[in-house]
Amino acid sequence: MTHSNFKILLVDNASSDGTVEAVAREFPTVSIVSNSTNLRFAGGNNVGIRIAMDRGADFILLLNNDTTVDPDFLTELVAGASAGSAGMTGPKIYFYDDPKRIWYAGGKIEWWKGWISHIGVRENDHGQYDNKISTDYISGCCVLVSREVIERVGVLDEAYFIYGEDADWCVRATRAGYPLLYAPTAKIWHKLSVSSGGHFSWCKNWNKLKSQLRLMGRYARWYHWFTIPVWTVVNVGGGFVKARMAIKGSN
Repeated sequence: MTHSNFKILLVDNASSDGTVEAVAREFPTVSIVSNSTNLRFAGGNNVGIRIAMDRGADFILLLNNDTTVDPDFLTELVAGASAGSAGMTGPKIYFYDDPKRIWYAGGKIEWWKGWISHIGVRENDHGQYDNKISTDYISGCCVLVSREVIERVGVLDEAYFIYGEDADWCVRATRAGYPLLYAPTAKIWHKLSVSSGGHFSWCKNWNKLKSQLRLMGRYARWYHWFTIPVWTVVNVGGGFVKARMAIKGSN
């Protein structure tokens, strides 16, 4: 990476495939924390966040292990956060197996629909999302968070089993007055939901539904609930149809 001032901390959630030994052997400068149990996304990341905070980090970057990155991505994220005084900053994210197709170019939380969505998802990149913008939501796949935000709103909420904890974090930061920034000059590539069976898996869709309902239950206004149930049926039904088609296509 082109950014010179960074340290890598690998949090291992009780893996059994030799990851810890392989990383220690091949990358001796990487700090490793081995959890005795799988603390899932929120719990595992919180272990790393607290260690980084104790070590005096000004910014903390969460980065999924199923990603590859552009060498300049961290430089661009830090520059964007510093110039815009953003509490959280996220990159443009592409599909790993289709490197010009966008997965994330900013995010929306649609309270009337009870839904979280990505801007630009599945579109080919023609430069249509090359402007820095404020955004509602940054994916936990890759998010740069300032120390001040964590000191103010806390770490990820471990009440979420999987999915939704990043959106919850974003809502808390936004409501505390911290802007969220999408920085398109920072670029990474994501393999998508590897740990939950794939992008259209039943596991992903079921857990995403539960998490989004938890999020809406906490933060949506009472009047949003006139339409949330209807849109939930529509959106979840579409997701499960796609999951079914994905399963049939793999057979």
